[in-house]
Parts: sequence; structure tokens; C-alpha cells
Amino acid sequence: MQWMAWTPPVAVFFPCIGLLLVGMTVWELRSPTIPRKGFLPIVTTRGDRLFIGLLAAAYVNLAWIALTEEASAWWGFAISMALLALVMCKG
Repeated sequence: MQWMAWTPPVAVFFPCIGLLLVGMTVWELRSPTIPRKGFLPIVTTRGDRLFIGLLAAAYVNLAWIALTEEASAWWGFAISMALLALVMCKG
């Protein structure tokens, strides 16, 4: 019995997080963020939205793997990345 489903989509998910963190660091150094209010109930910076979006994306990705019987976890990965993009753009 395996306790973790290490599938290719899950393996791709974690390097994507690393690339996001590097990209956000460079972006923040080149153009400091301005706090703003989107659909989230608090005023946030880019870093705040990234953190919130990564948490939400991780939970969606893990829930997809845990709750679906589908052979492919790519849908969970795609949904989690779309959620992350939504929080980053509109949050």
C-alpha cells in the first residue's frame, strides 16, 4: 500500500512552485509591489497572493488525487494552476 501518489503531474507540480518563487523574487526586486484589494477580503501584495494561491493550489491538487478514481492527475494539476493564476490576477 502506497501512502503517496507520486505521479508525473505531482512531480511537475513541485518544480512549478520553485520556478514561481524564483520568478516572483526577480519580479519583486525589479518592480516592488503595491498593496491592493481584489476579490480576497484583505488587502494583499503579490507575495501574499502567491502564498494564498499556492496553499489553495496544493489543497486542490492533493484533494484531486485523494478523492478521484481517475487514472490521470493532470486535471487536478490544471485546475490547481488555474486557481493559482486566478488568485494572482484577481485576488
